[in-house]
Amino acid sequence: MREFDVVIYGATGFTGRLVAEHLAQTYPTGVRWAMAGRSPGKLEEVRALIGAPADTPLITADSDDPASLRAMVERATVVITTVGPYQLYGSALVAACAATGTGYVDLCGEPAWMRHMIDAHEAEARRTGARIVFSCGFDSIPFDLGVLTLQEAAKARYGRPAPRVKGRVRSMQGTFSGGTAASLKATLAAAARDPAIVRLLTSPFALTPGFTGAHQPTGLIPEYDATLQAWVAPFVMAPINTKNVHRTNVLLGEAYGADFVYDEMMVAGLGDIGKAAAEAIARFNPFAGDKAPKPGEGPSKAERDAGHYDILFVGIMPDGSRIDTVVTGDRDPGYGSTSKMIAETALCLVEDDTTRGGIWTPGALLGATLRDRLIAKAGLGFVTS
Repeated sequence: MREFDVVIYGATGFTGRLVAEHLAQTYPTGVRWAMAGRSPGKLEEVRALIGAPADTPLITADSDDPASLRAMVERATVVITTVGPYQLYGSALVAACAATGTGYVDLCGEPAWMRHMIDAHEAEARRTGARIVFSCGFDSIPFDLGVLTLQEAAKARYGRPAPRVKGRVRSMQGTFSGGTAASLKATLAAAARDPAIVRLLTSPFALTPGFTGAHQPTGLIPEYDATLQAWVAPFVMAPINTKNVHRTNVLLGEAYGADFVYDEMMVAGLGDIGKAAAEAIARFNPFAGDKAPKPGEGPSKAERDAGHYDILFVGIMPDGSRIDTVVTGDRDPGYGSTSKMIAETALCLVEDDTTRGGIWTPGALLGATLRDRLIAKAGLGFVTS
């Protein structure tokens, strides 16, 4: 048995602090956890700030010091890392976890880096039993588990999965995290240097090596959605979420079908007003200008508590029948909800009694078990009709 159930690496950052706060408040006993980062002094400050017990262990570790990362992961059953952009600061940690059989969860929305990690470490993770799970926040758990939930219901109701699923963000209150903005900027810079990265970013099947499915919608331009009878607009997180959903399908043995088609867009509204709104959304860049979030900064508690999201998943069967699943969250997506989701995913891994090593999506590895935990502990809702 490892010394700690969970180690939070990056606990002095804004999101890492929220993860630590969730563990301190939700699990005052029963979970053996520690906080890790570069600065012992800052770790002590955060420990006091969040009201964690004074004896909560602190670990010094730095992405520039692989030996410190190795020493940290050898003490943990699962490492939570909020230290991004992961393509700049995450590779050595993934390598250490894969080599030592340590569980790993992150908030990654960087598909090209994820593919590189799959190529480099999948075989080693399988050998050691390390369970590496990317994208355990708003990107991409609500979408990954939303599609999984819909397909479970479709199989129960119709005897087969829905070959066409639409993910439609109906409402969302809250900001994207500074880490998301930094990751996007790092990804664009990397793509400018390497055309191979551009190919990965634009392929729906970038995370499914060896598998290419049906032609997929791009979701890049506003359109009228006849199913919803409303205008829809591009959704900024779709390029990562859709890749994760396709990876889940493949990891589950093409459980959604080899012909599965999926896209994500935002619902803009009805009629001419909806069309105008969809066009405005398509032009808007949430990461541009001085108001773009910065790493290490984030909204107040009141702003996080006032946040929410509502996502509709529409499954369309071959005969035209329709099945819907709605996923909701009770906090802002980028911080309040994300910090709870990644913490609970880590604890789900701790309690998972399998040894299925490899590089996974949350849906493929933990599925309904994680969904039930998020309903009970993280303020998410899943309703199918």
